[in-house]
Amino acid sequence: MGDLDDKVTSQDVFEAYGGEKESLHSYSALMGVFGLIFTLFLLLCRLTGRPIPERIGAKDIALLGMAAHKMSMMGSQDAITSPLRAPVTEIQEKESPKNVVEKPRGEGLRRSVGELLVCKFCLGVWLASFLTYGLVLVPRATRLITALFAVVTVSDYLHQSYKILMNRA
Repeated sequence: MGDLDDKVTSQDVFEAYGGEKESLHSYSALMGVFGLIFTLFLLLCRLTGRPIPERIGAKDIALLGMAAHKMSMMGSQDAITSPLRAPVTEIQEKESPKNVVEKPRGEGLRRSVGELLVCKFCLGVWLASFLTYGLVLVPRATRLITALFAVVTVSDYLHQSYKILMNRA
């Protein structure tokens, strides 16, 4: 049982994921950062005396959800936010004056961050977390920011609905 063959190396563990091709170590680092931010949030709550709520009301969940949706769409594909993604992505096409299609570039952590930033679902998890932490730590400012993005979300859906109706007419 003490044979060298019995030992599992990290290469063996990640072998089914393409070995060197997949950046699991970088994903692990991003998960660690996510966990560290949560830990810092908990520490900040303790230091400031802010209690962690037992539950969050439905109105706040709807507001945070709409804001996280809009922010993740803007962050992952809007042309105006492309300078934030440019260090870790490359443009594939500009679908419209508003939207761009990008893909991650580079290797390791750079590529993993690029993947995070072009995926609206992935980015949404991070943004929803930050907004929820903000609701606990600075509720008034967070509600103001989330209300702004929720209003933009409603406006976007009204624009799309109007466009669909006009095309049918």
